[in-house]
Amino acid sequence: MTRTQSVLFCCDHNAVRSPMAEGLMKKRHGHAIYVQSAGVKNDLEIDGFAIAVCAELGVELSRHRTRSFDEMREWGDDLEGFDLIVALSPASQRMAHELGRHAHIEVEYWPIMDPTGLGQHRDEKLASYRQTRDQIQARLEARFG
Repeated sequence: MTRTQSVLFCCDHNAVRSPMAEGLMKKRHGHAIYVQSAGVKNDLEIDGFAIAVCAELGVELSRHRTRSFDEMREWGDDLEGFDLIVALSPASQRMAHELGRHAHIEVEYWPIMDPTGLGQHRDEKLASYRQTRDQIQARLEARFG
């Protein structure tokens, strides 16, 4: 397998899972691998709980600006520039396959739990977000070392 040089993480809104994956990957690999994230839609801001649980590991997400696949293309980040697209939700997997079918880009699906809406109290919500963060960490470790 050739070494991955660029990765796009995607999910539904680019507000929780894909920014977590982007931030964790950048912390792990620095500038050795080009990393971005996008969502099927851009209708939410970065999630505060995602910011909080990533900050626990020294990953800064508060400056993350959400973007959709469409905005990504408008800003000049063409999908063909990525070696790998990692979809973190079923909707983003469908979109990645649709958009990347002519570019012959490898698409992987990682079934990562969506923590939004889980838990009633702050501590329960944070526990759900930590579980999602840790799922992403484990997948990054297994896939990229």
